[in-house]
Amino acid sequence: MELLFLGTGGGTPSRLRNVTSIALNLQGVHNGFWLFDCGEGTQHQMLRCPLKVSKLEKIFITHLHGDHIFGLPGLLTSRSMNGITDGITLYGPKGIKAFVEATLGLSGSWLTFPLEIVEITAGEVLNDEHFRVTAYPLTHPVECYGYRIEEHDKSGALDAGRLLADGIKPGKLFQQLKLGKTVTMEDGQIVDGRKYLGPAIKGLTLAIFGDTSPTPASRELAANVDVMVHEATLAAEMEEKANSRGHSSTVQAAKAAKEAGAKKLIVTHLSSRYLREDTEWLLAECRAIFPATEMAHDFSVFEV
Repeated sequence: MELLFLGTGGGTPSRLRNVTSIALNLQGVHNGFWLFDCGEGTQHQMLRCPLKVSKLEKIFITHLHGDHIFGLPGLLTSRSMNGITDGITLYGPKGIKAFVEATLGLSGSWLTFPLEIVEITAGEVLNDEHFRVTAYPLTHPVECYGYRIEEHDKSGALDAGRLLADGIKPGKLFQQLKLGKTVTMEDGQIVDGRKYLGPAIKGLTLAIFGDTSPTPASRELAANVDVMVHEATLAAEMEEKANSRGHSSTVQAAKAAKEAGAKKLIVTHLSSRYLREDTEWLLAECRAIFPATEMAHDFSVFEV
């Protein structure tokens, strides 16, 4: 899997950074991708990268501030105008349904694909054959969530050599054995696939935060994740101002990652006040606390 940052600015777009949107490309699991937040101009950013809107499966909104949702109506209607019929599911706080229905209705727009809108609260959001997604409440002026994405553990490798040594020949039922199932072979022999599997392969985990000032919820949300994505709206010297508006500083983001035991931190959602030459010292503030920190720029790609 990989994370592709479509927008990494906070509040308003700048020449360097569009407002927030992150794509989670599920390559290696299946062919689609998920979108986390959809700020104004997200569909324009998608035109400048390999993502295909037809492959969009789910959208997760952290909160209803404009820099996180104003790109939704345009993206949905453009997807429809392209004749795409595959449905998508939209998750977000209470009010997301009214926002989408009002903007589509008042603009006389319609969709050619099924759109399921799920208004979430804290707790499990989905649990399918590949992933479990859980929402955690954050500290912001409006209802806001962070999402923990956990890939289910995968079965260990099938020990074909041991199967052959036990007189079990390769055949069409080997795929079932790879899944750890008990099968009856063509010769009538009953084989328990679990006895021939190596250790389970631990699934990947990541935490994608919405806007927040420091919150105790971050420890559980990002506990021991492989990748943690957290806002760093302002520098450490402006921490008080950041917190008063429900945001975090560079240092506070790094401390949250350290306390949660995350393996890697990616900071994003930077204020438009910062220029290209500011990025090095802002990143240095983070790395002084949590060395395994990277800074996202528009179109940055990080492997999970």
